Amino acid sequence: MSYIAVIGAGSWGTTLACLLHEKGYDVSLWAREKEVADEITNQNTNSVYFPGVLLPAGLMATSSIAEALTNARYILNVVPTQFIRSVFTEAVKYISSDTIIISASKGIEQGTLLTASETLQEITQKPVAALSGPSFAKEVIKKLPTAVTLASPNMDTALLLQELFNTNYFRVYSHADIIGVELGGALKNVAAIASGICDGLDLGHSARAALITRGLVEITRLGKAMGADPMTFSGLSGLGDLVLTCTGPLSRNYTVGVNLGKGMKLRDILASTRSVAEGVATSLSAFELAQKKHVEMPIVEQVYRVLHEDEDPETAVLNLMNRALKSEF
Repeated sequence: MSYIAVIGAGSWGTTLACLLHEKGYDVSLWAREKEVADEITNQNTNSVYFPGVLLPAGLMATSSIAEALTNARYILNVVPTQFIRSVFTEAVKYISSDTIIISASKGIEQGTLLTASETLQEITQKPVAALSGPSFAKEVIKKLPTAVTLASPNMDTALLLQELFNTNYFRVYSHADIIGVELGGALKNVAAIASGICDGLDLGHSARAALITRGLVEITRLGKAMGADPMTFSGLSGLGDLVLTCTGPLSRNYTVGVNLGKGMKLRDILASTRSVAEGVATSLSAFELAQKKHVEMPIVEQVYRVLHEDEDPETAVLNLMNRALKSEF
């Protein structure tokens, strides 16, 4: 069946590669580290991201980008957003003209302020679809029920890819608003850090509920300014993903926030894990986008100041609570 290259062997890339492999597709999983690729191929394990989990037999991995992309009909990007440019600048020479590219990364590139699909499109000069929604890799790998969104401006492509990924435990909805879907997936990571800080400070469930609600307002506000459909943010890639990452302890971004709220320094938090919390880098991009688009995003601003200007988390909370009073809508 169709040859699929999954680029990125972290927890989400490994999970999606397993899903596609078990559907019967010919899958090649690319890992930056040779030892990770060899372990997946020879031992059916990825102990870095899934200790104790046995991967399906026959899943092949490689550390050669050329080998991974040879004859690929579909390319699934699962590289952390800030590394997409370096990986695909090398990869582009091996991508054929009829290849379909899908991105499952959630973030906004620093400097360019491009989403993952926009970065890929700029490098490859090809249209790119986006897969997003509330989905923890550790749950999907166990085949727990999950629903996500597959967005493409070309509805024929969206329907094709919807069938490609859909299973009896991984339900895929099609969508046309790719910018809205990607912004929801990227910005919820920033909100999740704020939510974690809230819980790390023991501010209570009422505070967290308010933060999630107002976070959705900010995300929608920026989305509208960038041409997204506001309705997108009430869906799986918006509200769904936001609720999951702001409340679930499996969320890397939420966990970063909890540790910040408990007094840990960011450098120590990041040094303690190999997993990438996309919200840390995206908070800078989101703050700059808000300024560029003249959009008010006070939660994003305070997360940015805690992460990048070493503002005390308790001060950030006071700054939010003491803003000028206004109408909700």
